[in-house]
Amino acid sequence: MARYAVGDLQGHLQPLLKVLAEVDFKPDQDELWLVGDLVNRGPENLALLRYLRTLPHLKAVLGNHDLHLLAVARGVRPPRPKDTLADVLEAEDRAELLTWLQQRPLCIRDEQHRQIMTHAGIPACWSCDEAVARAAEVEAVLQNPELAGQFFHHMYGNTPTGWDETLTGTDRWRVITNYFTRMRFVSEDHQLDLEHKDTPDNPPSGFRPWYEWREPDNWQIIFGHWAALTGRTGSEEYIGLDTGYGWGGWLTLYDLDQHTRVQVNPNGEVRRLVPGPIS
Repeated sequence: MARYAVGDLQGHLQPLLKVLAEVDFKPDQDELWLVGDLVNRGPENLALLRYLRTLPHLKAVLGNHDLHLLAVARGVRPPRPKDTLADVLEAEDRAELLTWLQQRPLCIRDEQHRQIMTHAGIPACWSCDEAVARAAEVEAVLQNPELAGQFFHHMYGNTPTGWDETLTGTDRWRVITNYFTRMRFVSEDHQLDLEHKDTPDNPPSGFRPWYEWREPDNWQIIFGHWAALTGRTGSEEYIGLDTGYGWGGWLTLYDLDQHTRVQVNPNGEVRRLVPGPIS
């Protein structure tokens, strides 16, 4: 069984099929990890979700765009001008697709291979064990019909800005969700800056990329979300897979065992990268 991880798809099915064909992906055997933001901005949201539901060995986490779709579907927020979610919202199998999406976790861990995946990463204030536990809290809320409604009504917002074990209710859910799905720059005391989306060499004052605060712990963290990063973390401990396909960049497939990358751009060009940090 081969194991692959792919960056933010955002409603683009064809480039996914392209990189999977390049590695001779076998759906009945191989494992596919997806870092979230499955939907929005691209033209094939409906076809993509329908395809993903057919994969028996899929491991996908929720991203901020996926949660936004679920909130829009509930009427919590209107669609934004740049959203491309109408095909899903108007589909005859909308209910089945949205239920399936809402059942995706925020964090996936493979103990054997010491690899863990979330959409935006894991803050330095949590060990990987703690991250799994925090994710499980919100995942339980999403599976509870009554609590899920509260979650989506209070999901949007930038506060609290940092973790506090004493937080409860919707504030606790929101900050956990923001760490897992929106994080880029973090301060030394683990406060989030959710406004800046620039490259890691241009941080807001007092902030650094979240992974620069973490101590090595023998876990490889797989994440997406930060297109401006273009995968450049400088370390194979932190594998950034959002390489900006939706903005004219590349869609990246990462072989979780061989540590090679296959990429495709909007022109259909394919390239293979050798193991090691992206330069």
